[in-house]
Amino acid sequence: LGLEKNTIIIFTSDNGPTYTGGADSPWFKSGGPFNEEYGRGKGFLNEGGIRVPFIANWPETIKPGQHSDVISSFQDMLPTFAALAGIPPSTPTDGKSLLGSFKGESAQVHDYLYWEIPEYGGQQAVRMGKWKGIRKNIIAKEKDMTFELFDLSNDIKEEHDLSVQFPDISEKIKQIMKKEHQKSSIDRFQMPKIEN
Repeated sequence: LGLEKNTIIIFTSDNGPTYTGGADSPWFKSGGPFNEEYGRGKGFLNEGGIRVPFIANWPETIKPGQHSDVISSFQDMLPTFAALAGIPPSTPTDGKSLLGSFKGESAQVHDYLYWEIPEYGGQQAVRMGKWKGIRKNIIAKEKDMTFELFDLSNDIKEEHDLSVQFPDISEKIKQIMKKEHQKSSIDRFQMPKIEN
């Protein structure tokens, strides 16, 4: 029926490789260039836990071998699919449509991306251009909260904390974390260290 010519196929994942069993991630090199061991892969906000492949196929629209440096996240899927259907999103969203990027045109871009999860002591992360800030131990009572800053253009494995060398960037990212955090109605998801 020739449906493949008018069908977009997207291959991606919601998080990096797991360390909990069922797969030998180090043997398969599932994390690619990222650290993927416990504390760096699935469940954590380091690149090994959240940066994943995104491959899209759409004959006669996406050129073979086309590459995009647009930084995106799953919140971009709803506005992208709405744009593909030619309708506005049905609900407000923080996402940006990737349709322009698929077509090789200029794309909508985020000023920053924000993540927050209560697991593993509570974590927040912000990606802002080449910069990535991570805050950990937000819930863990026995540990002090930590903040690290990485330049992903030179340090994809997040091995060199630059928070002391770039206090202005660190502070800007901390302000984004403060602005984006919303107190959860679920007690076990609350993060009192940043809510007080």
